[in-house]
Amino acid sequence: MTTDFRTPALDALAKEIIPEEHFTFSAATARDRFFNDTRMLDVKQWVHNAFRTNPTSMIGHMIDHLALTGTEDLLDLGCGNGFILEDLRPHLADGSITGLDIAPAVLQAARQRLHGTATPCTWIEGSADDLSMLGDDTFDRVMANYMIHYVPDLDRCFTGVRRVMRPGGIFQLTTDRTDSMLEMYDAHFAALNAMGAPRDLFKASPKGRLSLTNGADLLGKHFERVHTVTWQDQLRFTSTEPFMRFYEVGHNHCCASSEEDERLTASFFAELRERVQAQVTAAIEARGYFAVTKYTGSFLCQ
Repeated sequence: MTTDFRTPALDALAKEIIPEEHFTFSAATARDRFFNDTRMLDVKQWVHNAFRTNPTSMIGHMIDHLALTGTEDLLDLGCGNGFILEDLRPHLADGSITGLDIAPAVLQAARQRLHGTATPCTWIEGSADDLSMLGDDTFDRVMANYMIHYVPDLDRCFTGVRRVMRPGGIFQLTTDRTDSMLEMYDAHFAALNAMGAPRDLFKASPKGRLSLTNGADLLGKHFERVHTVTWQDQLRFTSTEPFMRFYEVGHNHCCASSEEDERLTASFFAELRERVQAQVTAAIEARGYFAVTKYTGSFLCQ
């Protein structure tokens, strides 16, 4: 079943509020701040499972398009805490998994999550733009899920993927549209406006660096065939508490608290959360739930 949550009203709102400029963060910031533990990933993963309305999960969507037979050797770039690999592993009963991540804390979590499974697993601490430790024509499948915007050198990363991927293999890169989770950004920007916040906080998701909009052109420089498959979901919250955890911990207040900034005090973020929560509460009272629409998908590259 194909689910379409897009409406003309949401498309018009996206054009009105989503800025052209997006946040950018270094790999070091991702390693040392975002993923120095698993909290951010844990909250996002819990929310996307607990509050989704699409009966097909995003992981199910990924697995469908990887076209696994069970014997493939798979490389997961930015494997995080192994949440996706845990569901994918039974589809590789006679294959192998190699997980690479720049952050030791989440890599250890992945190692523990898949410890003792029959599928052989190898774990590598490193950056996705340096695959020099891996041999040519080593993998049948390569994945990069929601992490490519942190990679310092994209051209070097994609060149490395081509080298380590066997002929006929598939590179699956999953990312968002820049207007994904539009309702959350709408509430966030409205609160910032009411507070007279610094204008440099009004930026789109860092996934704008390589989104579903611009990714095909970037990948087309390195792969002969780039096919885009899309997936939608709508998270629906009938209580403000889980949404606020998603907003504050899972997304660092839409990236506003991602890096230290002496202008942004604890009281600033307390007021920001109060204003966002008030909007979410009003939406729940009016409609019965607060919706966050997810526009995402994958590039399948060969």
